[in-house]
Formats: sequence, C-alpha cells, structure tokens
Amino acid sequence: MLYIIRNTREYGPYDEYTVARYVEDGQLLMHDKAREADTNATGTIEDFLDRKGIHPQIANSGSLSQQLKRIGSEFIFPKEDLKRHQLMEDKRLLVLAIVGLSLSVIIMLPIGGYLAFYVISLYFSVIWGLFFGYFFRTRQVNLKTAITTFFLTQLGVFVIFSGLNELNFFYVFTHLGFPISIIGFILGVGVTEELAKMLPLLFIMKRAKEPMLPQTMVYYGLMAGIAFGVFEGVQYQTTVNIQANYTTAFVLNIARLTSLPFLHAVWAGIGGYFVGMAGLYPRYRKSLYTLALAIPATLHGLYDSFADVFYLVSLGIAFGSVLLLMAYLRKSSNLREKLKR
Repeated sequence: MLYIIRNTREYGPYDEYTVARYVEDGQLLMHDKAREADTNATGTIEDFLDRKGIHPQIANSGSLSQQLKRIGSEFIFPKEDLKRHQLMEDKRLLVLAIVGLSLSVIIMLPIGGYLAFYVISLYFSVIWGLFFGYFFRTRQVNLKTAITTFFLTQLGVFVIFSGLNELNFFYVFTHLGFPISIIGFILGVGVTEELAKMLPLLFIMKRAKEPMLPQTMVYYGLMAGIAFGVFEGVQYQTTVNIQANYTTAFVLNIARLTSLPFLHAVWAGIGGYFVGMAGLYPRYRKSLYTLALAIPATLHGLYDSFADVFYLVSLGIAFGSVLLLMAYLRKSSNLREKLKR
C-alpha cells in the first residue's frame, strides 16, 4: 500500500494497481513522491511500481490532430495577447530581448576595427548593468544617472590616460620587479585608476537632490567600474591581445569583457560604499573618503602585483574583494549607528 505525497500532504493509502491505474489516467505522475505504508520508505511512484513489476502504459489522448485541436489555436498562437500593448510593457520581455538579440543587431551594423570592439563592449556593459541592477538597485537608482555615470567615467578615463596618469611618480615602481613593484601597482596604478572611477561618484553626490544611500552609491560605483573595465578592455583587445595566438587572444578578449570589468566594478563598488557613507556623515568625510580610495587601490594594486607572479594569489584577492563588498553592505546599518553618535 502506498501513500501519495503532493505539496507536503499525503493521500491514500492505495494499492499499487490502483496507483498504476491513476498513472494511466493521467491523475498521477510516475515521478510523484510516495511513501510505503508498512515500512515508511519513501521514493517515487515509479520506484515502488518497478519493485512490484508493474509498468503502467499511458495512452495518448487521441491522435496528433485531435490533441492539437484540444489544446486550441489560442494557446498555440495567442494572437490577441500579442496585440495587447501591455505585452511590450513587460520588463522581463524587454530585458530578455536586450540580452538575447542586441548582439544579433550589432552584427548587422557596418562597423569594424576599434569601433566594433567598443560596441561589443557596450553590449556586455548592458548585461552587467542589468545584473547589478537585480542585486543592488535601490529606489534611488535612476537609469539616466546610471548611464551618465557610465559615460562620464569613460570620458574621465580617456582624459586621464591621455597623459595625465604619467604625472603619478609611483608608476615607475611597476617596472622594478616583484616585490618592489607592489608600491607602483598600489600607489601608481591602483590610486590613479580608482580615483578615476571615484570622481564621477563625487559628482553624483554633489548633484544629488536627497541624501544618497550607501547601497545606491555602490550601484553607481559598480557602473563606474564596468565603464572603466570595458574601456581598458578595448585598449587591450586592440593592442596587446591581437599580438597573441588565436586561442590566447580569444580567452583574453572574453576575460576583458567579463571577469576583469567585474573586478573593476567590485573595487569601485567598495569605493562607492564609503563615498555614500561620507555623504550621510560629513563629520567623518576625511576618513571615509580616504577609505573609499585606499581600500580599492590596495586590492587593485595587490591583484595586479601577483597576476604575473602567482596568479592563484590574485584570484584569492579577487574573491576576497567580493566578500569584502558584501560584508560592508551587511554591516552598513551597524556602521551608520556608530557614526550617528
């Protein structure tokens, strides 16, 4: 005898032949859960019927044409639903279309060279933006501000790396070999690049019409990081990567569109967290602004320092950066309480 389990409720008990008949009639499924009355053993209906040598045969409900007729044309081609304007207002539909079809549209465009790399990078940026929006978006996040942050960061990066970055003396240390190069990667590369991502966040804070939540600034920081990452990625794809063999170049190009922009985003997100805190608690702005730059710059610099020496350490730093960002967000309310005093 078997008890049938559905949605945590039990029905029965029924003998195995009755259960088999219900399966043949379509009232039960072979993968429904069941419990044997005598032993309390659990499994699927299929498990228990197999043990008894019972193999129910599920008959088709008419011919193919009869089944299609029963389903009905309104479910096969929902013409009326397709006509409704509400369908185009479904955000899930729009997101699915953007993610799934944008690259197909890009393929049709008469572009090449640097522009092709850049447009594809923008495509991946949109995907990252949607992903970050799902996890970090708050009521304050505004699409216009997010887009402004993205392109403002890219403009700032372009200006800075047109020659201004050479004013940072510490870049020299990146060429002196490990471990001296750590100084250059933190105080040269890290500080310069994280400052470039931090400036748009300070601009947003300056123009804000209301106090910005730290999580809101984390989101804008993530967008600034993605903007920096794809800009840098295009630079590498059109210079360094094309000199490698096909397989290596392919892997490097994918990395420059996915993992590496993600890392830039995480570091800028950490910066955004402390920038947001500084906006809420201006009495502590000196320390909070310092942390907003120093922590991401240090993580960034250490990652770059070990990348060519012992990459497993870099991976550990990358994973630790993600954990650190999540830890900051979890302790956000605690820090706010402390800074109120």
